[in-house]
Amino acid sequence: MSDSSPTGLGPRPDLRAFVAGLPKAELHVHHVGSASPAIVSELAERHPGTVPSDPDALRDFFAFRDFAHFIEVYLAVVDLVRTPEDIRFLTYEIAREMATTQSLRYAELTCTPYTSVQALRGEPHVAIGAFNEAIEDARVAAERDFGIVLRWIYDIPGEAGLPAADLTLDLALRHPTDGLVGFGLGGPEIGVPRPQFEPHFAAARAAGLHSVPHAGETTGPQTVWDALRLLGAERIGHGTSAAQDPALLAHLAETGVPLEVCPSSNVATRAVATLADHPLRAFRDAGVVVTINSDDPPMFGTTLNREYEIAADLLDLDEAGVKDLARAGVRASFADDATRARVLAEIDAYAGPASSA
Repeated sequence: MSDSSPTGLGPRPDLRAFVAGLPKAELHVHHVGSASPAIVSELAERHPGTVPSDPDALRDFFAFRDFAHFIEVYLAVVDLVRTPEDIRFLTYEIAREMATTQSLRYAELTCTPYTSVQALRGEPHVAIGAFNEAIEDARVAAERDFGIVLRWIYDIPGEAGLPAADLTLDLALRHPTDGLVGFGLGGPEIGVPRPQFEPHFAAARAAGLHSVPHAGETTGPQTVWDALRLLGAERIGHGTSAAQDPALLAHLAETGVPLEVCPSSNVATRAVATLADHPLRAFRDAGVVVTINSDDPPMFGTTLNREYEIAADLLDLDEAGVKDLARAGVRASFADDATRARVLAEIDAYAGPASSA
């Protein structure tokens, strides 16, 4: 469908316009990691320090050498979110950009409250009540103003170990918000074995939260197996290395556990060498349910629209195939029945720009 390869993507202009207006859901996108250069610049001006406020300097700042460097940069941006006002501003502006530039109708934002309510680098922490009030106020306002439904996944920053897991679980169970639907695990995988978090995920699932850990991004298929067998994963964040294990692919296909695929992120963090090497087609050919996501889009120089264009190129999809991807994202979500039905109906009814007819 494209004259160019995935390594030099240049899809048909009409498909690009079609994707831009297509109603979509996103399931794997990080709260702080969604901060655009404009948002980061505003926060950096509020809290001068290691993160530049100049947009050109930010582009250089977001040039990652590897996954470890990405985590270092990510935490520097996290450190800019220091007050309830920062949290509310960040959340509302993310929602505005999602709705107005990406045609998002529903998003599950992965939040890491541990990094806000704990004292980091000598900065005072935000009380969990203030954190919850800020994100909930932004969520309600965003749905009113932009028509986008936001839900939260509280995730454990794996690099912070069991203390972070204990606190994240406590916050999720004793201080839940109306929008909280899931419990996750992010950060580095190397040196952070999944089995140690089994009790935390068991408790979260018993409380009705959905299990959505990252797994198999920078480690092998065993991490995905651990997420499934020990953490009760209902979706897998990334799951890139699952392509190395035919038995795992068969299991994912048989059970219908979706993968949250983030192509540009996987290249930026060196999980895969190039887009041409990405296993998305192998997942699809094995019958695995895949959803398309942007992860930390401004940090990786991408958008959800761009990720759909990349997926369309990798999978050789036409407009009908792209709509199927969008439907898969909605069906794999934890949206309530009414929201799911409404967004699916919007996708079904969508015809795209007149020029694509």
